[in-house]
Amino acid sequence: MGGRIRGLMSGIAALSVLVACGGATGGGTTTTTGADIILGAPLSLTGSSSKEGGLAKQGYDMWQTWVNQQGGINVKGVKHKVQIKYADDQSKPDISAQLTQSLITDQKVQFLLGPYGSGPTASDAVIAEKNSIPMVEGNGAAQAIFSKGYKYTFGVLSPANKYLQGVIDLAATLNPKPSTIAMLAADDSFSQEVAAAVNDYAPGKGFSVVYNQKYPNGSTDVSSLVAAAKAKNPDILLNSGHLAEAIAINKAAKDLQLNAKLFAYSVGPSTPDFVNALGKDSYYVMDGSQWTPQVKYKPTFYLSVADYTAAYKSTFNTQEDPDYHVAESTAACLALQKAIENAGTVTNTDKVRDALASLDVMTFFGEIKFDNRGVNVTKPMVVEQIQTDGKHHTVFPSDVADKQVQYPTPPWSQR
Repeated sequence: MGGRIRGLMSGIAALSVLVACGGATGGGTTTTTGADIILGAPLSLTGSSSKEGGLAKQGYDMWQTWVNQQGGINVKGVKHKVQIKYADDQSKPDISAQLTQSLITDQKVQFLLGPYGSGPTASDAVIAEKNSIPMVEGNGAAQAIFSKGYKYTFGVLSPANKYLQGVIDLAATLNPKPSTIAMLAADDSFSQEVAAAVNDYAPGKGFSVVYNQKYPNGSTDVSSLVAAAKAKNPDILLNSGHLAEAIAINKAAKDLQLNAKLFAYSVGPSTPDFVNALGKDSYYVMDGSQWTPQVKYKPTFYLSVADYTAAYKSTFNTQEDPDYHVAESTAACLALQKAIENAGTVTNTDKVRDALASLDVMTFFGEIKFDNRGVNVTKPMVVEQIQTDGKHHTVFPSDVADKQVQYPTPPWSQR
């Protein structure tokens, strides 16, 4: 009996080798399994952006598991499973670029998934262009990345200038309407683009920016910055930075009793870490979000919005909804998958690049369609708020909101 089983297993192994090598059965039928597709992904697994980088990795891993369960990416009837080779860029753009080149040269990756952050993405785009390797990214929103005429970098997320626009649109509907804004922003390219957009957009909505100050990227000693903002008595406190800075600014606002009616930060509040770090002090804070589980997109492939949320909770054994960093990272993978399928090749990178340039697909994350720069300008953003139940809720626009906004924010002494 044991010999029969060993013989059967040997036969299966031999058939697997034949199929994987693109052979045919005795009847001449084409096999359905091809060589693995190797993707490279430099990510902030350590360093100042490690929390966000970890979320991006979750999004990549969710897609990899799903597509391989389907047998892989279908290229003209041949299915290719996917391997993702990760490298820790330590949240540093120069290291990210070095690792990207190493992934291409030494690891022989065929395509790239982007890093976390606009700085590393900008550095990696140079390498992608030099090597003619398509890179699809979901975590670099600065439009400066796409102003160089590159042909091989594509971003699935809404650009930086949209991040706080929805917050301003929402604020314009509130009663009593706030009128003054204090704008704080880190000195990286993404954060500065967000701040510039606020300064351009807010006056047209009836707001006056009474304080506008940048600070060094990664700063957590922000007391003097927040004190200067408090002196202007703003109705709205906005920050464009990242998770660590958002936490520090919110703590300083409490310590210094900066009692704005509305607090909103570009990056940070959407993550579980923001709530875990601040507890009830995170309540009432808003952010512009690339995606929430309340959006109503009807995807043409992959999972529905509800199924994606459920799959995330099951995969990572959590009650938390997936953060938008997770969703946009999965969306980058979906765009690359669909482009490879449409191009009908895993070896001709120029054909895959052309397929990305002409892509127009609806996913759980929204529509993905790139302009001639490689920017996805079709997908809107939403506004979410951490409410007094300790949960994130979509509050704007109204057609996707699951809760009314909680406004105005009570003074710190009354919470």
